[in-house]
Amino acid sequence: MELQKLVESNRIIPGVKDQQGLKKALRSDSDIIFVLFGDIISIEDITDQIRAAGKHAFVNVDLLEGGSGRDTVIRFLHRYTNADGVLSSKAAVLKAAKKLGFYTIHRFFIIDSFSFQNLEKQTAISEPDILEILPGWPKLITWTREKTDIPIISGGMVCTHEDARASLDAGAVSISTTNDCMWPRRDVRRVVKKTQNGS
Repeated sequence: MELQKLVESNRIIPGVKDQQGLKKALRSDSDIIFVLFGDIISIEDITDQIRAAGKHAFVNVDLLEGGSGRDTVIRFLHRYTNADGVLSSKAAVLKAAKKLGFYTIHRFFIIDSFSFQNLEKQTAISEPDILEILPGWPKLITWTREKTDIPIISGGMVCTHEDARASLDAGAVSISTTNDCMWPRRDVRRVVKKTQNGS
């Protein structure tokens, strides 16, 4: 399935920081899990668990411990794991991942006007499938949509269902969150449905 369609059909994406979070995410209704922990010893097992549950694993290589060089880590993930995609804030890493056939999500931290102005330069290098904007405040989503046609995931500081609705209304195609209270359940699906219907 094309990544944008997959993301659009999973409006809330769990981000897992530890094994406990992974277990909860595996039981969620989401078809995608963002892996925000692990090392080169454990990541194979983590992605195997996600694949066995019929879900797609996206590994944040910036948080993966034990890699001496990021290009080496990308090759390791490609050869030894069931990862479907890679998240990173580093354009060169994403470029290398894309060459090996991974889906790529560029995590972009907007901390000031300088970083925001740097967005187009960085995405021209990484050519990501998806942008993840952090923090995921609606105003930042709106501004980013004015600068690029790349689909946007809202991530970071999206703490409530109201925050999620505001980000989706601003143009995000999905939300990523480590808050397991927001992971896909019927109450979240109602929030998303209302947003999609414009109510």
